Parts: sequence; C-alpha cells; structure tokens
Amino acid sequence: MSLSFSYRHLYYFWVVGTEGGIARAADRLGMAVQTVSTQVRELERSLGHALLKPAGRGLVLTEAGTAAMQQAEQIFALGAQLPAFVRDAVSAPTVRLAVGICDGLPKLVVRSLMQPVIDAPHLRLLCHEGDLSDLLAELALHRLDLVLADRAAPPNPNVRVYSHSLGASPLAWYASPALAAAARRGFPQSLATVPVLLPTPHVAVRAQLDQWFEKQGIRPRIVGEFEDSALLKTFGASGMGVFPAVAMVHAELTTRYAVKRVGPCEGVKEQFFAIGTERKVQHPLVQRILQARIAASGDR
Repeated sequence: MSLSFSYRHLYYFWVVGTEGGIARAADRLGMAVQTVSTQVRELERSLGHALLKPAGRGLVLTEAGTAAMQQAEQIFALGAQLPAFVRDAVSAPTVRLAVGICDGLPKLVVRSLMQPVIDAPHLRLLCHEGDLSDLLAELALHRLDLVLADRAAPPNPNVRVYSHSLGASPLAWYASPALAAAARRGFPQSLATVPVLLPTPHVAVRAQLDQWFEKQGIRPRIVGEFEDSALLKTFGASGMGVFPAVAMVHAELTTRYAVKRVGPCEGVKEQFFAIGTERKVQHPLVQRILQARIAASGDR
C-alpha cells in the first residue's frame, strides 16, 4: 500500500489540534516546538493544503485542517483499541459480537431478538445504546457488527448499509391491575379518560399510535411520554398510566412488570430491523439472528 503522507506527521498534527496549539502539543510530546512545527508543515506539504492558520496570538484549523482533524480522530480512536483487540484475541477463544441498540427499541424485544445467540460458545457480547444516526456512524466505522432498530436505515449516499427485516409485532395496551380494570370499561374510548403513557415522537411507532387514536376518534389523556421503552413500562407498572407494548413479549411483560392486558391496538405494528454493512451477512452470529427470525416468520 502506497501512502502519500506519514502517519507520524498526522499524529503530531492531531496532538496539535487536540491541545489547541503547537507549544502545548510540544510539551505533551516532550519535543521541541520547532520539531513539531516542522512535522505539521511536512503533512501540509504532502496533502497539498494548509491545515493551520494564524488567529490572534495562536493558530486555528483551516477548512482542510478541520476535515483532516475529523479523520485523524477516527484513525487514532481505532488505533487506541488495537492493543485490547490483540490482547483479547490471544487470551481466550471468544466470538465477539458488538451490537448497537436503537434507543427507541423495546428492551424485552431486544432480548427476544438476541435469544438465538445468547448461548453461543465463547460469546463476548458488547451492547451499545444510542440514537440511530450515531449508531449508524459507528457501524460505518466497523465499531459495531450490527444495529437493531425500529426502522430501516435512512438513505445516505455517504454510508452504505443494508437493512434486514426481522419481522413485526402487533401492539396492545397494558396497565397496572387496578388501572387495567378501569380502562377495560368502555375500551378503547376509555383511553380518553384514564391516564395514558406514550413513546415520544422520536420512536418510530408513535406516528402509528397517533393515527390509531385519530381513527378511533379518541383524544387521549396523555400524562407522560418516554423515549426509553423500559422507563415507559416502569412508570406504567407503577400505575401512572395505560401504555402500549408489543404483544410478542406478552408473557415476559406481564410476569416481570405485573401488569394486565387492557385490549388490542388493532392495525398498529412495530417493525424490527437488523442493519449491517453487508448485503450478504458474513458474521456467523448475525446470520443466526436473521435465520431464526425467518424461521419464526415461516411458522406463523
């Protein structure tokens, strides 16, 4: 592989950008200011663009410098992980699976979707929760093997990812035992009088729920909105309000949270997707997750 620049020069530039100046960078590196300055000029020469420019008594990044700094941050962040990866590779036989969990995806559903790989020998499972756009950026940098989400990845010409459907589940309404008894009387119109908890509009299924209320002619008495599905269920189980949940985890939901089913949310389904960087999945554990969902869909 032929390189038009030196990674050593890039590293010195990155330290300058991180420290906010050549003098501070030289102090961190234990080098002379002139030496660091020379290394940065060598990088500028090899890239063909100025990366720093004077600003008052200091230096700031140029547009080219900002672009180079963004790439350098990714490069050296990955480099910092290299010793741990090498150490893990030789210390014990492991099968690493790094999964990003979209923050709007119900956690009980995540557990169900991941069930096919939980007992895999030597599994080392790394789970990261966050906003879908942030997780897709991590996926593109190969820091994640898979992203589980409640929606397909949006089109992005700069990031090539593929969305694999994991099926869907209808929603139903649940509540604490006392509130469930009241909500069942005159359901679903009762949702205009009893307190209701909903996911925020950030969650994909919220739009379907709003449409369902409009179709039923119901103006719900909303007392709480939650991005995190576990918080939604926790507050719902405490008696704060009636809440929607996917029916595919009914048994675990009613056992863990001691709630009762109020009634169906007909026509509303939550979608599940596995998002990866390959059209044909290569990771054996990701393949197992996809195959298990295909088999489950075929059984229904």
